[in-house]
Amino acid sequence: MARQLRAEQTRATIITAAADLFDRHGYESTSLSDIVDHAKVTKGALYFHFAAKEDLAHAIMELQSRTSSQLVKEMDSRGYSSLEALMRTTFAIARLSVDGPIPRAGLRLATADVTVRPPLRHPFTEWLEFATRKLMGAVKESDVHPDIDVGAVAHSLVCFFVGTRVAGRNLEPVARLPRRVAEMWHLMIRGLVPVHRRARYLTLATQLEREIRTA
Repeated sequence: MARQLRAEQTRATIITAAADLFDRHGYESTSLSDIVDHAKVTKGALYFHFAAKEDLAHAIMELQSRTSSQLVKEMDSRGYSSLEALMRTTFAIARLSVDGPIPRAGLRLATADVTVRPPLRHPFTEWLEFATRKLMGAVKESDVHPDIDVGAVAHSLVCFFVGTRVAGRNLEPVARLPRRVAEMWHLMIRGLVPVHRRARYLTLATQLEREIRTA
């Protein structure tokens, strides 16, 4: 049992080290030797758990997918409006990205040349489906204009959210991400939400950003 626990701890250490390097330097620019040095483990320990760098990337993407699925289930269970659930999910991902390297690496790997092996689905596919479902719900709930192109808006939202992190990675600290997500939502809300409902969601965006900054 103690040996198994040590093995699990070593695996987690390697994944965290790889995620940190993938986020800071990119998947292509990070070698297995870099990960060994950063994790402070032997090459034998790394190869015991992962046969190739791609396996490490896949493990990180699996963790990211599991976290995203848990967030979606949590938001669905709380009775929020569709638009509020969508907003809260993006801010929750931003919070996780501020707190740890694995969510940050998951976002970066989503834009890297990494093969996604079944049954894992590409993060963009999952996020697009979630955004589409919530936007369709928001149309039914009259929280967004009924004549929007839901598919186009969902695609733009996902690209906006991921691009905010990708562009910001080399320009500003990750702690700035919640502010950028709030700015994203202030723009989206003004374009999507009927005037008489905007105040509620503009206030929510500001509130969710503040909650992350003061956590």
